[in-house]
Amino acid sequence: MPRAIRIHAAGGAEVMRLEEQEVSEPGVGEVRVRHTAIGLNYIDVYDRSGLYAQNMPAGLGREAAGIVEAVGRKVRGFHTGDRVAYVHSVPGSYSERRNVPASRLVKIPAGISDEQAAVLMLKGLTACYLLRHTWRVKRGEVIVVHAAAGGVGLLLSQWGRALGATVIGIVGNDEKAKLAKKNGCKHVLVRGRDDVAASVKKLTRGVGAQVVYDAVGKDTFFESLDCLRKRGLMVSYGSASGPVAPFSPAELVKRGSLYVTRPTLFDYTADRADLESLARETFAAVKKKWVKVRIHQRYKLADAAQAHRDLESRRTTGASVLLP
Repeated sequence: MPRAIRIHAAGGAEVMRLEEQEVSEPGVGEVRVRHTAIGLNYIDVYDRSGLYAQNMPAGLGREAAGIVEAVGRKVRGFHTGDRVAYVHSVPGSYSERRNVPASRLVKIPAGISDEQAAVLMLKGLTACYLLRHTWRVKRGEVIVVHAAAGGVGLLLSQWGRALGATVIGIVGNDEKAKLAKKNGCKHVLVRGRDDVAASVKKLTRGVGAQVVYDAVGKDTFFESLDCLRKRGLMVSYGSASGPVAPFSPAELVKRGSLYVTRPTLFDYTADRADLESLARETFAAVKKKWVKVRIHQRYKLADAAQAHRDLESRRTTGASVLLP
């Protein structure tokens, strides 16, 4: 019987259990996928810890790649044996097999490996919508990327450079700084050592950045605002340090009529056409060698709890995958 990581209560990594789980025949509009690679993301920690509430028992994981094993009624365009990948708002990819709505699947193009596809569906599509839709980055602009050595951070930095932007990366230590420097960041600041906001202003001759991409959340929110130029955009797309506390709009006024957005990938891919468009653009960026997918950690599915511990303790860089 197929196995899956399940949780029966919210909590730390210790609540994760590898259990046998029966997978039924795919229903109407569904496809059964045998996973070959599963993406690891910080949103999985939110699901496990209870920051994002779930009905228990529950699965974990939002993205994966694999092979189509069976196709339900009224499914068009997918056949047994197809290589596919997906990102789904319903957790459950930490598993050997799973039924997935065909509307969430895309075919993996030639030249893209299963491991690459598994991490591109959430991290890659996130980088795509942030750089091309939330704020359409243009040549000559300055962007600030928090967690620049992380899975999304490396993609944002490489892609941002390919678009002609000056990328200022923020990382946690000198080793991560070297990695960020090799992957698109013209300047790298180390948290805890450098005064981030003052350094960004100095690097931009007192003007500030057009946009800040912040996946850290509570601990960096106001620092990010202070990095921006007048009418700049703060993109708060993650909460690794916790959710941002309520704040007064007056904070935006006194810093120069700033904008703030809290986007999510699932709003940018709610329509099938949008999902396909973002996937095409992301896979194309890899094929053009604008971005290279850096998979630095591989774990067995059975070791998912250790993967979460490494992720939460900031021991990981680049992307990580679970292998069934």
